[in-house]
Amino acid sequence: MAISDHLIERIHQTKQNSNHGFFDKIKTKKWVKDLYETLFLPQNNNTEEQLKINFKALQQTLSDQINTVTGNKEITEKQVSQFFEALPELYDQLVLDAKSILEFDPAADSLEEVYLAYPGFFATYVYRISHQLWSQEVKILPRVISEYAHSKTGIDIHPGATIGKSFFIDHGTGIVIGETTVIGNNVKIYQGVTLGALNVSKEKAHQKRHPNIEDDVIIYSGATILGGETTIGRESIIGGNVWITQDVPANSLVYHKSEIKIKDNTSLPESLTFVI
Repeated sequence: MAISDHLIERIHQTKQNSNHGFFDKIKTKKWVKDLYETLFLPQNNNTEEQLKINFKALQQTLSDQINTVTGNKEITEKQVSQFFEALPELYDQLVLDAKSILEFDPAADSLEEVYLAYPGFFATYVYRISHQLWSQEVKILPRVISEYAHSKTGIDIHPGATIGKSFFIDHGTGIVIGETTVIGNNVKIYQGVTLGALNVSKEKAHQKRHPNIEDDVIIYSGATILGGETTIGRESIIGGNVWITQDVPANSLVYHKSEIKIKDNTSLPESLTFVI
């Protein structure tokens, strides 16, 4: 069955009217992967000369991608230079993130293991490079990069979030960190945590919608913390599966209390008397 000319014309017109260029997502993913391997993984040729060649290729790829949006060589060169000038600091931050995992995860035996096998670290790496591009006001590309980590690890960190030093993600699957979240230093987050918004209306687009997590906080699996005015005070511990929409003072312990009742075999609650 042939596709109608009218549909083809509509699709073509929509693409022509787009305000932004479209990135080559495959090329973008490869750039993210190649930069990660250049920074952290052993390669066949580990000479300094080879590293220089690798970085030159990475610069060219990023330039091609950014130029898709800007269409301006001068602006593109400035953006690429700014990113790679920031890379030494990003690298130092990521090494601290990896060391935090090694220090606090009893299952981690070496930094090499963290680099090779920890999805939480990979997601943090992607966050830090996408956040740098976001802070440079590069359009769309930071979101494309962050969604690559989301699809690969199940960890969704918006590039607009602010995250401090020595950030620790363990397991990580199902973590969601919203755009205006602010996270301090030495924070540890486990799988299934949501740092989200109380209100998702479009009118809130340019307002603080997501919580503040101060230094040295631990948030265990399944916890949900919502709201732009919600602050978790420093050195607090947030237990699993709690729901928080108001401030928590510093040095607090918040947990969900489970209730255990010994069942009476002679009678069951009506809600449990069913047959499959």
